[in-house]
Amino acid sequence: MAITAAQVKELREMTGAGMMDAKKALTEAGGDMDAAVDWLRTKGLAKAAKKSGRTAAEGLVAVKVDGGTGVAVEVNSETDFVAKNAEFQTMVGGIATAALTVDSVDALAEADLDGKPVKDAITDSIAKIGENMSLRRMAKVQGDNVASYVHNAAAEGMGQIGVLVAIKGDNVAFGRQVAMHIAAANPASLGEADLDPTVVEKERQIQMDIARESGKPEQVIEKMIQGRMKKFLGEVTLLGQAFVVDPDKTVEQAAADAGVEITGFVRLAVGEGIEKEKEDFAAEVAKAAQG
Repeated sequence: MAITAAQVKELREMTGAGMMDAKKALTEAGGDMDAAVDWLRTKGLAKAAKKSGRTAAEGLVAVKVDGGTGVAVEVNSETDFVAKNAEFQTMVGGIATAALTVDSVDALAEADLDGKPVKDAITDSIAKIGENMSLRRMAKVQGDNVASYVHNAAAEGMGQIGVLVAIKGDNVAFGRQVAMHIAAANPASLGEADLDPTVVEKERQIQMDIARESGKPEQVIEKMIQGRMKKFLGEVTLLGQAFVVDPDKTVEQAAADAGVEITGFVRLAVGEGIEKEKEDFAAEVAKAAQG
């Protein structure tokens, strides 16, 4: 298949690879972006260990905590102007409070918000504000205590990133430090046991291919892989990451010193995984001129 300049540009931005390397990777991968990233990593040509999904959707993530229960919800809008709207913020806060009583986003859509279902409240808000909105997702954690943190807060308890940390123990102040760490480090899972096995196996295969490129004997490669996988797991699991407050300790060690056990976490960022159609400025102007 023909590889477009736009695909090459996107891959270069993801990986930091050169133009010709990016084009060759896409050719080898038949245009598959993920496979092209893996090819570049295998050849040692990708500067980024993983790609970060482009975030295009706007809106807010709101968090609410009630004792040992914490919930985070994401409500999307078309523009960030709506996210700054006081009425929209009030609605999102009410949706988060309602989420404390349910266990799924479908149930939340039917939950009561000021005498009407959440889905109807959103429809009314769409008609009033004049912009499309949607209830995208919710997540809940439970523990002895739950700590929360909101990054880039637009109002109390809501912003661009919402984090909840469930702990066994009473040191909620430490839990909040961990929540701030999660907002910055974005771990893939709590520990190795919670990590998707396909992610682990994919990384192992990539590291095997990289090691074999060196031409070293298989027995040496196996030892290399053990070390590299240990490093990988330390980078992507919360408990294995270096704690941002004290980088000499892992999060797990810091938790033990603080007298708590981290039992779960939630991290929601506005729009992650959603792509919005892009239109170049010239095309947008031409389209407007045509009416």
